[in-house]
Amino acid sequence: MAAILACAVVAILIASMPKQKEVEPKFVFSYAENQPENYPTTLGARRFAELVEERTNGEIRIIVNAEGVMGTEAEVIAQLTYGGIDFARVSLSQLSEYIPKMNVLQMPYLYRDSAHMWSVLDGEIGDDFIELAQDYELVGLSWYDAGARSFYNSVKPITCPEDMKGMRIRVQESEVMADMVEALGASAWKITYGEVYASLERGTVDGAENNWPSYVSMMHDEVAKYWTTDEHTRVPEMQLCSAHTWEKLTEEQRQIILECAKESALYERELWTEREAASREEAVAKGVQVVELSMEEKQRFQDTMMGVYEKYCGEYMDIIDQIIAVGKS
Repeated sequence: MAAILACAVVAILIASMPKQKEVEPKFVFSYAENQPENYPTTLGARRFAELVEERTNGEIRIIVNAEGVMGTEAEVIAQLTYGGIDFARVSLSQLSEYIPKMNVLQMPYLYRDSAHMWSVLDGEIGDDFIELAQDYELVGLSWYDAGARSFYNSVKPITCPEDMKGMRIRVQESEVMADMVEALGASAWKITYGEVYASLERGTVDGAENNWPSYVSMMHDEVAKYWTTDEHTRVPEMQLCSAHTWEKLTEEQRQIILECAKESALYERELWTEREAASREEAVAKGVQVVELSMEEKQRFQDTMMGVYEKYCGEYMDIIDQIIAVGKS
């Protein structure tokens, strides 16, 4: 009986204690992400938001809007520049349409492998490009991974450049990607990301190009069973903040956001590596035919790209040379 009375007294005391007020955020910011909820970049964005809220003691809350609900990446970039959206993760293939110099970092066959690219982006060259965003009403925060992009199609295995001739290949809304495809003898079709599955199913296009996780998560492996691992581009992605949003923050808040962005990027890269391997395994199990190109054939693909380099990087060839030198070292 005494024990029951004691428990009742404790319960009454707890109930009578003043409840701790939930901290009202000083800022509630939007974050645009065009990938599904379980995608590495979306999970990285959510980790970023959690870290920021935790380390600002609830002063800053970031609402991540996934699955493209805030618009296409091109529309998101435009909104970032005038403060309509606060944060976003965007592909360099889209960002380079707004900041042409960014094309340097996504030239076809530029990086030897993943380690080469991260040596560039996490070093002085990458820092210079992060700072470049400030000239365009944007604040670069960190680099996210998007793996290597390769070709896939519904018609036949692609084993050499000649197999590309006459094919209709979907590309992002990017002039570089379009010119790359056409340099290989195919025709480039600019179709929005959400319409690719239907376009492949209807035969509007013969193929597309992307990374393993995107290929599987958007179920393109159901309608395009031939994959060629040419790894033509490694297109990094950038976390961005609107300059208008940045101006509202104290220096301490800015430093917290930068730290959280970099931590979330490392987390996203780990998720990406795991997801890439799992996606490839899943696709193969579903009957996707994978063509692995020899180094000689990859070189033949690369040889068709000289005109693309000259068109987009003529005045930045010194940076191209620096990137290549990093790979050799």
